[in-house]
Amino acid sequence: MKFTRLVALAAFAATPALAGQGVGDTEVVVGSVSDLSGPFAAFGAPSIEAAQMHFNAVNAAGGIHGRKIRFVVEDSNYQMPKALQGYNKLVNRDKVFAMLLSLGTPMNIAGFRLTTPKNIPNVFPMSSARQILSEPIRLSFAGGPFYYDELRQAARYMATNQGVSKICAMYIPTDFGKEIKAGLVDEAGANAALNYVADTAHKPDEADFVGSLQKLKAAGCEMVGLALTVRQTIAVLGTAKKLGLARLKFVGSSAAFHTVIAKVPGGVTEGLFAASGWSDIAARATRKEPAAFIAAYKSETGEFPGTGALLGYAGAVAFTTALEKAGRDLTVDSFLKAIESLNYYDPILDNHVSFSPADHQGADEIVFSVVKDGSWKELARFR
Repeated sequence: MKFTRLVALAAFAATPALAGQGVGDTEVVVGSVSDLSGPFAAFGAPSIEAAQMHFNAVNAAGGIHGRKIRFVVEDSNYQMPKALQGYNKLVNRDKVFAMLLSLGTPMNIAGFRLTTPKNIPNVFPMSSARQILSEPIRLSFAGGPFYYDELRQAARYMATNQGVSKICAMYIPTDFGKEIKAGLVDEAGANAALNYVADTAHKPDEADFVGSLQKLKAAGCEMVGLALTVRQTIAVLGTAKKLGLARLKFVGSSAAFHTVIAKVPGGVTEGLFAASGWSDIAARATRKEPAAFIAAYKSETGEFPGTGALLGYAGAVAFTTALEKAGRDLTVDSFLKAIESLNYYDPILDNHVSFSPADHQGADEIVFSVVKDGSWKELARFR
């Protein structure tokens, strides 16, 4: 689903070409509020490392149009008070030009209240919620498909190919989880083959899922859509296996499509399905561009680049490409115009990325995969 500008174009057409804060003769300041130590750190920390790796290489080569990139990152721990403190610091003290790779749907939405009045673009946030591109979309650029569309397509696939008819959800009741639940509810309402029968809500630090799984089993659930943290996703699958719920099929969004989830020892996550806007890099490790990225990331960190690193690097490359196209006379308007002209195949995401003045959603194609023998195996692609 592509989001377009439906309102407010006339108001913004009169916006003057502002240089924007954070742009100096020798540097441009970029900010991010991410989860480096909380429940989504498996996504957040590597994404920041990979982005900084790219920025280091760009800076070592002289920067972009003579400007080095200074990347300032605040750790939210996936907690709203800390996230807002981070946004306030970046916007008002560090005077960032743009936000990049900020993690968390509730955090990004709250952050708009600080960034939008300051004319600060929000690029490739680590969130796939539709609210990221709520009107007006002038300053917002999403990396790929939405959670809502991912789960609708996933449920459709499971009904057709896995014989599923009764679907449920286990979700964190924030904007993140509500998006995923809405996708399942709406697909069931539109699809005669599906019925939405039950759900359970969970706090981000919840760890005991026995009662919830028993409730879903009693409701006759055949498929459970997951909107949980990485650790919770693993815990739910492990608990289901211990309870003997082998016939229950679990499906995640891009928030569950992580290399580390597939690699859990003992086959705990075997059979997990997930829909996302990219394909797993481990399955493409021998291809030219992924191999070069993997080698560079390993040299920088000593670790294999999982999903978080993949997203961070892809976002950073898109950002610097737009800076280059914007030219030396960098303004917010010239930067937005540059992003809106991007149209390319991203070999790290393994998806096509394109923007336009009426389209601020990068990749459209949804990749549907399953964990098989400890790795993600691609099953289908949807638009």
